[in-house]
Amino acid sequence: MKSNEAIDSLGALASEARLAVFRLLVKRGPSGYTPSELVERLGVPAPTLSFHLKALVNAGLVVSRRESRNLYYRPDFERMRALVGFLTDNCCSLADEACDANCEPLQAAPSKRKRA
Repeated sequence: MKSNEAIDSLGALASEARLAVFRLLVKRGPSGYTPSELVERLGVPAPTLSFHLKALVNAGLVVSRRESRNLYYRPDFERMRALVGFLTDNCCSLADEACDANCEPLQAAPSKRKRA
């Protein structure tokens, strides 16, 4: 992922409403939700939801598919993984100590408690 793509994705998620939509779609998984299901679950007006879905689609975080007369929105999991990978790609690369896969130090730092 390039920096400008990450900025677009993070910018789209920098809204409480869009973040709520995206998290609900991630929770649902590949089957996705119709806009009417999202309106019902999130309690937002349809035009507002449409605005937020458009921003998420334009950022590449959400994709849609048509099944007969219904449109389903779901997260683009590949794009989501790429964004997380971009954010963690250089984790601990400049650290003075070795880190595990979670960027946690491999050895605990010595305690600096003062003795009484």
